[in-house]
Amino acid sequence: MSAFVTGAADSRPELPLTGERTVPGLTEENYWFRRHEVVYQRLADRCADRDVLEAGCGEGYGADLIADVARRVIGLDYDESAVAHVRARYPRVEMRHGNLAELPLDDGEVDVVVNFQVIEHLWDQAHFVRECLRVLRPGGTLLMSTPNRITFSPGRDTPINPFHTRELNAAELTELLTDAGFAVESMLGVFHGARLVEMDARHGGSLIDAQIERALADAPWGEQLLADVAAVRTDDFDLVDAAERDIDDSLDLVAIAVRP
Repeated sequence: MSAFVTGAADSRPELPLTGERTVPGLTEENYWFRRHEVVYQRLADRCADRDVLEAGCGEGYGADLIADVARRVIGLDYDESAVAHVRARYPRVEMRHGNLAELPLDDGEVDVVVNFQVIEHLWDQAHFVRECLRVLRPGGTLLMSTPNRITFSPGRDTPINPFHTRELNAAELTELLTDAGFAVESMLGVFHGARLVEMDARHGGSLIDAQIERALADAPWGEQLLADVAAVRTDDFDLVDAAERDIDDSLDLVAIAVRP
């Protein structure tokens, strides 16, 4: 989900950028889009030849990416405009309208549930995770990502993003999953790679803060900032296991959990 809202637009037919979800094709949104896209790309092989539900699929670009390898992809979203958009733009996705609080699927209907940058928006996170367990077949996999509370809203009691209800750190995410009955196979973190570290240095130590400051102030983007954001690629991010790097320093958390 996007961390901020801009007035950017281009000629491509897109859902409006509200700050609640990220969309492709907008220059000023490119950093956030690539930061989300990298997780789809790196974990797509987990969906190969499987029946997949993306719970909270938003604009649909990720569900369509998964459709490259999956046997079947079901997309689910509560926003009727998003549902209509996905049906029109991504015909490989079997799109459904529904509430994530009560997933409109049968018990054991899918092999994989994908839930990227969504859990932080939900009021009853524990109930949703139990619903994911219900619709998965035995041995099925839940792939979940969410902003790391420690780095995304540092020092705050409430999330910086007004669309977020509760953000999590790695320990809290692990507890949420295990309490619902999942076994956590891996906890990964998204980090800036070398090119993004260089961009951070060019923008006062944080490319993220430079973007958010301009968005909150409704200020114009400098030429260098705009060029750097537009140049961000998915391979500029590192996805690293918690055993290899301090997970509390990560930007986003990525959990791979299995239904026993």
